[in-house]
Amino acid sequence: MTRITVAKGDGIGPEIMDATLAILKAAGARIEVDEIEVGEKVYLSGNSSGIARESWDIIRRNKVFLKAPITTPQGGGYKSLNVTTRKFLGLYSNVRPCQSLHPFVQTKHPKMDIVIVRENEEDLYAGIEHQQTDEVVQCLKLISRPGCEKIVRYAFEYARQYGRKKVTCFTKDNIMKQTDGLFHQVFDEIAREYPEIENEHWIIDIGAAKLADTPETFDVIVTLNLYGDVLSDVAAQIAGSVGLAGSANIGEECAMFEAIHGSAPRRAGQNVANPSGLLQGAIMMLIHIGQTEVAENIQNAWLRTIEEGVHTYDIYTEGVSKQKAGTREFAEAVIARLGQKPQLLKPVAYARGSVFQMPKYVRRPSAIKELAGVDLFVHWGGTNPDELAARLESLNTQEVKLSMITNRGIKVWPEGFAETFCTDHWRCRFKPVDGVAMNKQHIIQLLSKAESVGVDAVKTENLYAFDGKPAYSLGQGQ
Repeated sequence: MTRITVAKGDGIGPEIMDATLAILKAAGARIEVDEIEVGEKVYLSGNSSGIARESWDIIRRNKVFLKAPITTPQGGGYKSLNVTTRKFLGLYSNVRPCQSLHPFVQTKHPKMDIVIVRENEEDLYAGIEHQQTDEVVQCLKLISRPGCEKIVRYAFEYARQYGRKKVTCFTKDNIMKQTDGLFHQVFDEIAREYPEIENEHWIIDIGAAKLADTPETFDVIVTLNLYGDVLSDVAAQIAGSVGLAGSANIGEECAMFEAIHGSAPRRAGQNVANPSGLLQGAIMMLIHIGQTEVAENIQNAWLRTIEEGVHTYDIYTEGVSKQKAGTREFAEAVIARLGQKPQLLKPVAYARGSVFQMPKYVRRPSAIKELAGVDLFVHWGGTNPDELAARLESLNTQEVKLSMITNRGIKVWPEGFAETFCTDHWRCRFKPVDGVAMNKQHIIQLLSKAESVGVDAVKTENLYAFDGKPAYSLGQGQ
């Protein structure tokens, strides 16, 4: 018997959770439930995190969390509980299978059967944002080697465990050569450890187009947080409906399982919502806790229900569907088919003992780190980069000199173009003179001189070389 934590959430959440738990109970799932309250009521009670401390204690004790969709109130600085949960519990891997159910659910892609493995903790979802000038805000994209190694290795282990043949990496490393470049580099390194599994890399834009056009060419896709969020919703929709897709959020200690869709408050209380997404999450939960035979029974009964035309409103199609079922009625239909297998759709047969253990991340020896310059970000309302350069050159010393100014990444000095539109946010790069070993005292002197001449430095970013290799981007056009 496994004790799990359950949150019924907001909107349609309570209805689809009740339906899902009824199916699990009828199928003989060996679980005991501790229910907690999270979401809108908790937010509006004055708790800006959307969850009470004692609820965290229950989740951490049970280590398995089945969560219905929640509503995050607009405004007020409320943070997404989904993102918070993934980060607090170290749920680094988001796994979203997307399979078409042709011809019983409408899709243009009848052979689609992919799994998207999305990094879950970092990237732009770190949520580190600042307004630095009147016209410019920034969001920091944080990518770590541990984050890359863990998610890429998980994707290959998943492929090996479930008999998948290929793992595809999606990045935008032709533009973000440091962040996405690290992800691609780690992918190539780890792929060599799995010679029996085909591997490939796609740039995210053309890769996404290929996914939308011919998804059957992909098998397992591994990618960064933001790309994975977008791609998995697109994949679920083109497979048939986002209402059919569930996801697993896996960490080294804990795991959370959910539907990928939101709380749909306009549909709440009407007994119309499709519980399939949450049910799919619950099936992944059963596999995670080792109850693969129960998961298999439920999945096959669900497939039989779909192919016999018992459909909720979101996938109901005249001429294909036989019965428009409400939330409760759909659950009852699945329960009635427990022990049956689909006749036309492919039945599932999960390997017993499907849970796999991931190795712990091992930190590499530190590289030799050298300070190679500094970018001074300046708030200045002028429009002529030459004027700004003249002011900044007064900061030059015998050791450190201004080498470049960019605006929104494009080089505008020296030799900029008059046609380039400039905001009030300028990146001003200072590099050491040949033969000078730069140190942080030089940066302090720069900032002090900037203050004395009225240059508004809003941020500094140190430039480093690791083992002699520059580890920062050039200006566009440099």
